[in-house]
Amino acid sequence: MSTAQIKRAGGVAYREATPGGPARGPAVVAVHGFPESSRMWMALLDAAAARGYRGLAPDLYALGDSDDSFGPATFENSLARFTQWMDVVGNGPVALVVHDWGGFVGLAWACDHPDRVAALVISDAGFFADGKWHGIAQAMRSEQGEELVGRLERDGFAGMLNAGGAVFSEAEIDAYWAPFADDGRGQRATLEFYRSMDFEKLAPWQGKLGALGVPTLLLWGAEDPFAPLAGAHRFEREIPGAKLVAIEGAGHFVFDEQRERCVAEVLDLVGSIPG
Repeated sequence: MSTAQIKRAGGVAYREATPGGPARGPAVVAVHGFPESSRMWMALLDAAAARGYRGLAPDLYALGDSDDSFGPATFENSLARFTQWMDVVGNGPVALVVHDWGGFVGLAWACDHPDRVAALVISDAGFFADGKWHGIAQAMRSEQGEELVGRLERDGFAGMLNAGGAVFSEAEIDAYWAPFADDGRGQRATLEFYRSMDFEKLAPWQGKLGALGVPTLLLWGAEDPFAPLAGAHRFEREIPGAKLVAIEGAGHFVFDEQRERCVAEVLDLVGSIPG
């Protein structure tokens, strides 16, 4: 059973795991992508707390237990909401871990707050102004988007998650499916984020990740069809000293496919941070 508790602050639902005694620094903040939630990080949060670090993970984009009362789940609103949440939960330096959509939001925040970043872990995400969407995303951004998400049923959703193998349990699938089943907020958030996320919007932050000068781990599923390994190699070129760990046989949901390996890699990085 996870030690992480579900809380709410700044209009955001989040999970937090805390050590039994005084926390070491930095805190570990993990940002999920589509179509998951903070639930994907429970193993990481528990392990971080066991080693003395505070671990936090928000639910973004009207997914998980966060609602959509803040307005459309656009990139801009999601970044503003995440920034507000970070200001509420603490201002100390953090080891920021991002996956998939979480990369857009988390890395933009990191570039805007360089003094609050102690380390980066980038996993199966893009952050390039000349990026291109994969086929499914292009369909969601098109006029056919409503029809596409409207036809989504739980079995098809489960098939999408487990396309690379039987990785997700029935309980996990139920949890991630809930925003899509309850009131349609998951469908709305999906279309709103995909349609708002034009890669050209990332232009103001290009080059700033490398300028952070913090320890950086690129943790990738080598067989990812949505965020191919080429993106990891590009980060490696653009961020001085970045370490690439490509996990063979793993796909896009690498943290779910290789939980123990990924958690160990992240905490090894966090443990190497001076002070």
